Amino acid sequence: MLRLKQLEKKSNAFWVLIGSVSTLIVGVIDWLTGSEISFSLFYLVPVTVVTWFLGKIPGIVTSVIAAIVWMICDYLSGNSYSYVMIYYWNSFIRFGFFLIVTLLFSSLQEAMENERRLARIDGLTGALNSRSFSELLQTEFDRFKRRGSPFTLAYVDLDNFKMVNDSLGHTAGDHVLNLIVTYAQAQLRKTDYVARLGGDEFALLLTETDQRGAEVAISKIQFGLLEEMKRNHWPITFSIGVLTCVELPDSIDDLIKQADNLMYLVKHSGKNSARYALCCKKVS
Repeated sequence: MLRLKQLEKKSNAFWVLIGSVSTLIVGVIDWLTGSEISFSLFYLVPVTVVTWFLGKIPGIVTSVIAAIVWMICDYLSGNSYSYVMIYYWNSFIRFGFFLIVTLLFSSLQEAMENERRLARIDGLTGALNSRSFSELLQTEFDRFKRRGSPFTLAYVDLDNFKMVNDSLGHTAGDHVLNLIVTYAQAQLRKTDYVARLGGDEFALLLTETDQRGAEVAISKIQFGLLEEMKRNHWPITFSIGVLTCVELPDSIDDLIKQADNLMYLVKHSGKNSARYALCCKKVS
């Protein structure tokens, strides 16, 4: 799986080159071995490889090239047919065969990509789920070790959310959760992330953000969300714990625990506020 991910990082030009060269190599071998030995299966290799790594359209183009190369090899091998159009007919059939394989592989790849995407997001809100958020947090943790750029983790808990569910129904509660994610994503940068950790708890990851920047961003989001809650007559406020990392704890579990503790301090101190802190414990 790791090897496949490394291959997926290769450039488009790399896979175009691989597909073209491998098609020509198969064609040359096909021509040298003559018409008695069939190489039809091997033409599928560049077709499937290009389709898998570049997608349907490049796969179709490679299918056309493979069919043309096969037709040329068929002609150079000395095969004679009663009508010249048979060359073109056979090439068309071969292209149809390659095209079917291309479409099947493309559909398989799209299905796998969709499953991979669904496994990483919360089905209700479209935010990241806790598993994918932990992976991103670990990535940011590791990046800090290499570059030393600060980042901020915010834990958000909805106050009085149960009251909305009980009095207005779960449909209204779902509307609240979706609105929060949509609003937060609109206010944050593309390099920041919103996750739903479960129930009415959310997390925000602000990459390369110091405490000053975090205060500005979180305050803006909190104020805007409170206005949205008032506009919809929802009695919801927000308890937020905001932890900025200028040095690292021992693990992301410790990092998450500190942010969670900050949020619960707000909860136990009257709710509807944000508490900021620096994580200064070095890696042991």
